[in-house]
Amino acid sequence: MARRDADMTEGNIWMHMLHFSVPMAIGLLFQQLYNTVDTIVVGQFVGQQAQAAVGSTGPIINMVVGFCAGLATGASVVISQRYGAHDNEGLSKSVHTTVALTFLLSVITTVIGILVITPMLNFMQTPADVMDESRLYLTIYFAGISGILFYNLGSGILRAVGDSRRPLLFLIVSALLNTGLDLLFVLAFGMGVDGVAYATVLSQVLSALMIMVTLTREKGNYGICWRKVRIDRESMRQILRIGLPSSIQSAITAFSNVFVQSYINYFGSACMAGYGIYNKIDAFVLIPVQSISMSSTTFVGQNWGARQPKRAREGVRVATYMSIASTVLLGVLAYVLARPLMGFFSPEPEVVDYGIRFIQIVTPFYIAICFNQIYAGALRGVGDATMPTVIMLISFVAFRQVYLAVTKALGAGFLAVALAYPVGWILCSTLLVIRYSRSVLVRGKKTGKTEGDTVPTQEG
Repeated sequence: MARRDADMTEGNIWMHMLHFSVPMAIGLLFQQLYNTVDTIVVGQFVGQQAQAAVGSTGPIINMVVGFCAGLATGASVVISQRYGAHDNEGLSKSVHTTVALTFLLSVITTVIGILVITPMLNFMQTPADVMDESRLYLTIYFAGISGILFYNLGSGILRAVGDSRRPLLFLIVSALLNTGLDLLFVLAFGMGVDGVAYATVLSQVLSALMIMVTLTREKGNYGICWRKVRIDRESMRQILRIGLPSSIQSAITAFSNVFVQSYINYFGSACMAGYGIYNKIDAFVLIPVQSISMSSTTFVGQNWGARQPKRAREGVRVATYMSIASTVLLGVLAYVLARPLMGFFSPEPEVVDYGIRFIQIVTPFYIAICFNQIYAGALRGVGDATMPTVIMLISFVAFRQVYLAVTKALGAGFLAVALAYPVGWILCSTLLVIRYSRSVLVRGKKTGKTEGDTVPTQEG
């Protein structure tokens, strides 16, 4: 069997980053097609209220899924470090612990997700004309959430060892299925938000099955042997040490976005729909920096495990340059093509106008995201997950909520609400740049043998 994994501890850094991040970027592109296709279909064929219902559920979904994604990050870092260190026994234990944890998370997130639907919709002050369809969409989504959890954690295992191609292939297949089922359920069967929700769930389940079968058939030390699936205490401890801070940060940040959504909801269903569409465009623009950030985490993790911190630092520098270039290019395109992009999602003039205003206000600040994503990913790659979490909580939760409360008290309107995200990005990037410059990766214990080089410490 041909090897699909990639050892990033040697060879050209730019090429490693490019070969790893491009398939991941394409994968994220197709992953975004899930809700994007849902938004387009309901906007063009169902109505403004249905489009607002689907678009406004993101903060609630992200609150639960984000928590699990943080644990997936922890698992990926542990696996990549053990892979880089050629610790085959530890690698196998961490993989099987990850699978066991995924089973537990699937049960917990399904139950919690369904329980929080109505309270969270009420908390967001969801308008009455959107409430029933939002509740229906979320109920179906959370009932089948195990599909996305198994896919994300399974693909995290493959990406940790440098294989980003097979997760991409499975995602393409499931995204195409989602598109076909959306059209079938809505156009042929006359369904509404329930149709797009069922299409999403079925497609996610398929992607999960494909990746689990792949890992089961994998002959390497990162393959799954089901009789070995159990929780190894040391592996779980390391996964939780790195992943739990990220999980808490993701969940609380998503919860803070519920507050932002409540401010958006104040302006009515047209603004809700326009904001939902803007979020889809925003997600596509930020795909490169996200994929490069994940590449950076894997690259740093492998080289830190291989005791090559100087090479890990160089990888961070390369990742920063790549993310800035790609984000600026796509941000400019989104700004210039704002009206046709919005028109593709909705025929409603008021919805389109709101979306254009969001794009024009926010896109000039996208470059700030590059720094907080790349440096946070690099810090997690060496096992420093706590400080990035604290910084993001301060920037995206505490500061943002204070900002919104103050601007509301001062009687500020739409512009102030739209700027809630950029001001948080700028603060977060500033603090993370400072943290990275003082991190063990940059200021680790000197070897005294190689100029500018450092060695990993136990804290790493």
